Amino acid sequence: MAKKEIKHPDKQADTGAYSAGIEVDGWVFVSGQGPLDLKTGKVVEGTVAEQTRLTLQHVQKVLAAAGCTMDDVVKCTCHLKHIEDFDEFNKVYGEFFKGIRPTRTTVQSVIWGGIKVEIDAIARKPK
Repeated sequence: MAKKEIKHPDKQADTGAYSAGIEVDGWVFVSGQGPLDLKTGKVVEGTVAEQTRLTLQHVQKVLAAAGCTMDDVVKCTCHLKHIEDFDEFNKVYGEFFKGIRPTRTTVQSVIWGGIKVEIDAIARKPK
């Protein structure tokens, strides 16, 4: 099994000991992305809607670097700092996934810093 690292094209800051994505056997696994300024590594403050939009843009960029789109995503795991933010989060999330939406788990989690949302994804690379 050969693994290929997928890098976020905008990432300059050290944000931890992980790969933004890994491709293996036609599957792309995107690490949990959050609302970070990837030049500084700092959290971009904002509403849960604003943070969700930025987080999904990061997911989108990692997928693009692997040759995928949001339509190739089959599963997301979403962490919300406050589950009460679900409706606001879900509205923005729906803007990124049209047609057959990926399966999803959304839970309330203790999240680092001022992060209100973190999302990881699994996609199948198109043939």
